[in-house]
Amino acid sequence: MGFADLIGPGMELWVLFGTFTVLLLIGTPVAFCLGVSSFATVLYLGLPPVVVFQRLNSGVSVFSLMAIPFFIFAGELMVRGDIARRLVALAGAAVGHFKGGLGQVNILASVLFGGISGSAAADTSAIGGLMVPQMVKRGYDADYAVNVTVTSSIIALMLPPSHNLIIYSISAGGRISIADLFTAGIIPGLILALSLMLAAYIVARRRGYPTEAFPGGRMVLTLIVSALPGLILVAIIFGGVRSGVFTASESSCVAVVYAMAVTFFMYRSMTFNDFVLAVKGAVRTTAMVLLVIGCAASFGWLLAFLKVPAHMVDFMQSVSDNPIVILLLINVLLLFLGTFMDMSPLIVITTPIFLPVAMAFGVDPVQFGIVMILNLGIGLCTPPVGSVLFVGCAVGNIPIWDAVRTIWPFYFASVFTLLLVTYIPVLSLWLPSLFH
Repeated sequence: MGFADLIGPGMELWVLFGTFTVLLLIGTPVAFCLGVSSFATVLYLGLPPVVVFQRLNSGVSVFSLMAIPFFIFAGELMVRGDIARRLVALAGAAVGHFKGGLGQVNILASVLFGGISGSAAADTSAIGGLMVPQMVKRGYDADYAVNVTVTSSIIALMLPPSHNLIIYSISAGGRISIADLFTAGIIPGLILALSLMLAAYIVARRRGYPTEAFPGGRMVLTLIVSALPGLILVAIIFGGVRSGVFTASESSCVAVVYAMAVTFFMYRSMTFNDFVLAVKGAVRTTAMVLLVIGCAASFGWLLAFLKVPAHMVDFMQSVSDNPIVILLLINVLLLFLGTFMDMSPLIVITTPIFLPVAMAFGVDPVQFGIVMILNLGIGLCTPPVGSVLFVGCAVGNIPIWDAVRTIWPFYFASVFTLLLVTYIPVLSLWLPSLFH
């Protein structure tokens, strides 16, 4: 009789989650929390320790993951290649004359740039670095500028080429089409943008912020032409994947080649030093993401081995048989988890647990993917571990508390969009259905 038999059934889950929680609370990086807790649980179960490393290796040996480093690299090139400035200028001409002018510009710029970077952190850094100082200079409060920048960056997570949607597809066993996910996120992303623009309008009106002068149709057309080479990247990625001309992995390589051509030869804005910084940034981000995915794969395998998804389905069915209640409960749990953990590991860990539950209650896996990405994206903007919130406050040079104290209208707009996407499936599923 082994030690596990003496303690009793269920103790292995305490080892797994207890070790993970303790390590997380003492400030251990998430990847190591996942890896060490998996290793401790495997030892407790009496399994060969090499299982952890085998699962880690298999977790990062998925061909679809090849798209992630290339999309990250393409985004880095565009961030450092003057495209952000051109998109901000275009957004300013298009919506700057609305109430709360630069706040509306910030959100529209995030929509345009999100379709290029696919990263909330990159969006916050690039758009925030340009917009926040301008907004403060024009008389906007720093907390408003940061809040608009941070919450609008979530839009990038739902638009192609979001690498988080790719991670979700892989975490779901590779059975969900990346092209469908890319397509499904477009309408929810635009609804989120409109919700945030309404919140920005209400706050700007209450605080008496200025508007910008409309530069005229000729200037708008000129700025569209200037930004068009960068915007074409979105059409290349989405159109190529959706039409089947190339896979997501192949489209990421095309995106890099195109981004280099635009920034080096068309805009002529990429210096050698900028290129080196883009390479370093892409390598650093890719290494972090893949290490988290690998360690989370070991963690996820143990969850499946210990039948956690099946137990979760049984538990949810014992709570209620109403899909509305179940989806609300899942959203609350994800929002709670998102305040303590970063997005990528949460996708890998929670997808095998909650996706079977959602599907058992009739939720389409494509719709659930958009719900999860939007939900966990909100978590990036919430303390205490909101990485995008930290980036935004660093860019705006304000304390976290100053931003959180007044961010509530933007939280409400984001959660309102989340509820719409959760309970109105057609918002996510209508556009993909047109391509089938």
